[in-house]
Amino acid sequence: MEGNIIYIGRKPVMAYVLAVMTALRDTKSEVTLMARGRAISKAVDVSEVVRNQFISDLSITDISIGTEQMETEEGGTRNISNIAITMTKD
Repeated sequence: MEGNIIYIGRKPVMAYVLAVMTALRDTKSEVTLMARGRAISKAVDVSEVVRNQFISDLSITDISIGTEQMETEEGGTRNISNIAITMTKD
């Protein structure tokens, strides 16, 4: 994936909104938000807040979802969903 990648985790939504705004200001016209598990809904929130409240000419160009297998502490495996949202400034 080209462009800046911002990994979404446990920080508040506005922290990631600021990261997106900073990444777009630094002459990059594309940002990708990546999240796994429970952070998926926060990634969607970040993309919507940026688009609706701060940068109106930002469009979502690609959304890809998938599943990763992670090893548990007990030695087994567990499926974890992930999402990548790519946004481009027009």
